Amino acid sequence: MRIVKLNATQFDKFASTHKYRNYFQTSQYADVMTKYNYHANFLGIVDDSEKLVGATLIIYRDVFMGNKIAYAPHGLLFDYDNEINVKELVKALKKDLGRQGIMLFRIDPYIPLTILDSDGNTMNINTKGESIINNLINSGFKYKGKNLFFETEKPRFEGLVLLQRNIEDIFAKTDKRTRSKIRKATNSGVEIEKSNDIKPLLNLISKKDTNPRSYYENVLESFNPNVDIYYAKINTEKFLINSRRNYEKELEYNETLSKQIQDVNLDYNIRETYLNKKMESDKLITSYKSNLLKATELLKTNPDGIIIAGTMVIKYDNAAYVFTENIDDEYGNLSANYLLKWQLINDYNMSGFKYLNLNAVVGEFKEQNEYSGLNESKLGFNTTVTEYIGEFDIVLNPLAYGVYKKVNKDV
Repeated sequence: MRIVKLNATQFDKFASTHKYRNYFQTSQYADVMTKYNYHANFLGIVDDSEKLVGATLIIYRDVFMGNKIAYAPHGLLFDYDNEINVKELVKALKKDLGRQGIMLFRIDPYIPLTILDSDGNTMNINTKGESIINNLINSGFKYKGKNLFFETEKPRFEGLVLLQRNIEDIFAKTDKRTRSKIRKATNSGVEIEKSNDIKPLLNLISKKDTNPRSYYENVLESFNPNVDIYYAKINTEKFLINSRRNYEKELEYNETLSKQIQDVNLDYNIRETYLNKKMESDKLITSYKSNLLKATELLKTNPDGIIIAGTMVIKYDNAAYVFTENIDDEYGNLSANYLLKWQLINDYNMSGFKYLNLNAVVGEFKEQNEYSGLNESKLGFNTTVTEYIGEFDIVLNPLAYGVYKKVNKDV
């Protein structure tokens, strides 16, 4: 077994039919990353009969005195079932990558380990998953483990909505709270539109995003025409009308509850029920009043509407992948991100796609954590969760890497 160089056309041809194919293992993604101080190579793996049995895109950069760190994003594309073959592969990689001055090589193959339901219960298990992990470890890779959050280059858990079903059935099986938020967004005057303009999306990108704005522009350029951009926009006129209607309707309901509570003949338990409903109604009135004031001002300042959320989707291999999504936190209470996802589900269902990949979720489904809101916004769509095997490193130059780690304590 040996490593050969491939050109972009050769690589894409092989990668497009491999069972572990994904859009990170494409020449388009290579085009994106080479704009950010990364070099990109397409490597082929040939067996003793000169047959191409594997391939990968690797991206790498100089980090320390001419030494490099390389990464195969969601690669290598290879059959890991046979430990002997994996050991031969590692031997060939050490020889080839070592000559290039690569001191550390990182992989995170796009191999499912388990399939979970939206509550985190196991639905299916890849019976070869554990043996593949062991084959890589026994061949010299260090396993990062089954992390639950975002400790690695790519998340280990992704949420998928299966689309090849009747759309009414999809909505019926969506979580009740999610359906309510979809309706809430609609009733608040939120509308979804498709666009070719990326600028509003860039304006929504969080300050916490580590990627530069140009990164998303380059993704759009490299993956076009297989990129869709969607926005959630407040129709400010509808927002005002609906806010006034909701406020007045809740005031009327609240007054009815007040009268019922004052009935001296009420049973104690019934009175308590009415009191609880009255307290909930009081909260809603406060919220609706706030929306009414905001809607009045927005119609004055933004008569043509205002974009409050957006998403970029990459279409690859008969599936749609949410690449990034962003929302203006000031309007988070309008649940625009839920309606946005529902529109994606509708559109890609109608277009015959197999599934919509909502991107990262975390593997902690029970205990509250800082990402619980992220999971809630995605898992309520009767989402199926895929857990991948995770990330592996192999050190090719222990001396150089040891010095590099001492200099860079956060490695």
